[in-house]
Parts: sequence; C-alpha cells; structure tokens
Amino acid sequence: MRTPADVLANRPRSNYQGSEATKAMVADQIRERWGEKEASSFDPYHDCMTTTAWFAAGFKIKKGEKALRSITFLESEDNEGNMHRKIRKGISLFHKRQVTPAS
Repeated sequence: MRTPADVLANRPRSNYQGSEATKAMVADQIRERWGEKEASSFDPYHDCMTTTAWFAAGFKIKKGEKALRSITFLESEDNEGNMHRKIRKGISLFHKRQVTPAS
C-alpha cells in the first residue's frame, strides 16, 4: 500500500517556469469555471499540465473538457548559439479536475 508521502513525492509535475503573469492568467480561468476556493488553492507546478504531460503521467482528459489557455516564451538561437529573440506561443492546459486515471 502506498503512503501519502509516496503519492506526494511521485505526483506529476508541470514544466511551469515561475511566471506570476501566466499563473494569474490561469488562476482567473479556474476562478471563472470552479470558483474562488479552487483558484486560491491553485498550484501551477502540479494542478495544470498539457495533454501530453497528463498522458505521460498516466491520465487521460475527460470527454468534453475544454482547455485552459496560457502562453509560454520560447528562445530562438542563431547558428552560433546566441539568443536571438523570444517567441510567444499559446498553449492549452488541463486542470487536475479535468483528467481521470487512464485505464
């Protein structure tokens, strides 16, 4: 039998980079869908991930669920390895309430 410590130590972790702006953006969407209680307990490192990340962690998206929208910035490098520019990219995230264990 797994202990609570095992579950917490092995829970899926997103690749969230620590941006307060994107955290607030997703928290606002969570507040609209599930209320203030869920938004105030939002943990961007464990609560929201992309479809691919959820699949890799052994979960599937529930039928009919709509993604939360966020953004990320990718760095573009030139041929010499120097950072050339940042590219803004939209991403789709799903909250832990929108997934179920894959069978």
